[in-house]
Amino acid sequence: MNKLCVSIRAVVPFAPLALLLSANAYAANDKPAAAPAASKMATKTAAPSPVGTTMAATGTTATWWGHAAFVITTPGGATIAIDPWLDNPSAPKLEHPKALDAILVTHGHFDHVGNTAELAKKTGAKVITSYELASLIGAQSSEGMNMGGTITVKDATIHVVEALHSGGFGQDKSGPKYSGPALGFVIEIAKGPTLYHAGDTDVFAGMSLIAERYHPTIAMLPIGGHFTMDPAGAALAAKMLKVKTVIPMHFGTFPALAGTPDELRAALKKDKASAKVTVLELKPGETQTLPLK
Repeated sequence: MNKLCVSIRAVVPFAPLALLLSANAYAANDKPAAAPAASKMATKTAAPSPVGTTMAATGTTATWWGHAAFVITTPGGATIAIDPWLDNPSAPKLEHPKALDAILVTHGHFDHVGNTAELAKKTGAKVITSYELASLIGAQSSEGMNMGGTITVKDATIHVVEALHSGGFGQDKSGPKYSGPALGFVIEIAKGPTLYHAGDTDVFAGMSLIAERYHPTIAMLPIGGHFTMDPAGAALAAKMLKVKTVIPMHFGTFPALAGTPDELRAALKKDKASAKVTVLELKPGETQTLPLK
């Protein structure tokens, strides 16, 4: 991995994405790369709320904070953050959440741990992540788990599943600390959809087992490539997961994350089995009510 490095600033925590923060890709004093503009959705969906607004809690909503960061609200009143790097280059200029019930962290890289510690301290939210990473983050309320584990937060039942990725937390002279396996989360919501946040991953055969066991209806999938699957891989993942809606994530934050939602739509259309999958493309800061099925 170190062979990929070009010059990086010592203040940037170690993680695979940090390897790309070079003078040619991203400099601390440069203007961050803008997220790709949202294009027209392939299938008609509910009209999105204005960026940065909160919708009435009559259904399940998702707010995208850019990169892999989301805040989910449920009909039963649960508010759940996922991989809350809320200060990422694509993030909206909004006040951070003041109330959270849980924070889900898929793995230890800085662009997914993000603001977890400060949000947990401010809101009292329970941090749910791998056993090893929970101790490294050090939140007062945490639940260290592993693949196969299940925990309930109000009307949301959260299942911990596998991901195909690496993980390391922090930066010191000896390198990042082992932070346990990379994870994904399936969130079953009473009177709502079943969500799958894949975290950072390539497509893998176990996605068929996730479909068989948990029956997700909406998948939040990385499409940027380089460190995760690209749009073609995400299209295959959607087919294996048998989902009806895909929310693309982990693209456009840095130049290397070059995959786009339009490329995902094109890849889906190549296969008759997944041609009807809706690509629900959100703008950073946008809140959308999610379909029930």
